[in-house]
Amino acid sequence: GSEAAGEQAPEEEAAEDRLKEHMDSLLDKSAKTRQAALHSLRLAFSSRSLGEFLLERRLTLTDCLEKCLKKGKGEEQALAGTVLTLLCLQMGSSLEGEEVFRSLKPLLVSILTDSTASPGARQSCATALGMCCYIAAADLE
Repeated sequence: GSEAAGEQAPEEEAAEDRLKEHMDSLLDKSAKTRQAALHSLRLAFSSRSLGEFLLERRLTLTDCLEKCLKKGKGEEQALAGTVLTLLCLQMGSSLEGEEVFRSLKPLLVSILTDSTASPGARQSCATALGMCCYIAAADLE
């Protein structure tokens, strides 16, 4: 049957609650917990369209990804770069997508050019930089 416009299916509501929990876990002190949350977000972002949900939480998610990129090492940075790429794909070429890219671009470049960063993190940041630039950068330069 049809539902009222403002209501969500229970499965969709439960999925959004899980996503919120994963986003909260990105701020955990444990690197393993943050990595598990990044894995879960990567799967969620690559399996379905979450545009509206992500638009409402883009600033929080951007802050969390920034912390993972800054404080994380190796695999955590690589996962954060992948999640950022998927976030840009989800948001598309909107003003919000450009804002997310613009705020994290200096950090991506920093990790990419850091010879002490792990190869996986550098590769993931290079991919994120290229994809997000292609999708969300308004400035052609």
